[in-house]
Formats: sequence, structure tokens, C-alpha cells
Amino acid sequence: MQPLRREFTYEEVARGCTEAGQGTFSKTYVWQLRTGQRENPTKRHLEALATFFGVPPAYFFDEDVATRVDSQLALATALRDAGVRDVALRMMRMDDTSRQSIVRIVQEVMQVYAARSDEPTGPEQRQQGTPGGMN
Repeated sequence: MQPLRREFTYEEVARGCTEAGQGTFSKTYVWQLRTGQRENPTKRHLEALATFFGVPPAYFFDEDVATRVDSQLALATALRDAGVRDVALRMMRMDDTSRQSIVRIVQEVMQVYAARSDEPTGPEQRQQGTPGGMN
């Protein structure tokens, strides 16, 4: 999770890993790992990174674990939005048929959105009032 809604700095990661009690970390070492200049961190380093980022150590080398954790983090991030949270809470009070209807509606809206995002949206088209323009 990114509580500051931005990427952590190398210094923040190094300090957090050191505070996790797994030895010392330098911001240079974190930078080297991030840029691929250092590979194969030790078990101690992986555990410290996992603790800092709130993920299991397997996140760094098991694709299935990474996918599952990423999905959980995306959901947690989405639920920070009051509108998303409100819709989710309201849907919990619905029966299965109603929830399935809402899911279908959202899927259709997303398909329309995806189709519209593929359309050109240059200034000349917005002025003409063609799809993709909101003027």
C-alpha cells in the first residue's frame, strides 16, 4: 500500500527495512535492487522488503502469490474511495440476482468506456461534437 499516494523514496524503503529489524539497509542498495544493478537479495533482505511492503516474501518470486496480493491491494485501494465503498456496501444488502445485474451494468459501461477510449479525441472532433468530446 502506498499511504502517501506516491512511490516510496529509496530512503523511505531503506529506513523501513532497517526498522523491520532485519539489519541495515542503505538507500543505494534499494536503488541498486530497483534498477537491476544488484540481483538476488539475501533471504534477510527479502524478508525485510516483504515486511516493509506488507506482502509475503513469496510475492517477489511466485507469480501466483504476486497476482493474488496485487488483486487484494487493488481492492483495498479502490475501497479507499468513498463512492466505491458506498456502492460496495449497498450491493452487500442486495440479493444475488440484483448484484449480478449491477455487475452486468458495470461490465457494459466498461466496454463502452474501452471502446470510446480507442476513438480519436483530437480538438477538431471535440469541436464537431463527435463521440469522445464532452463540449
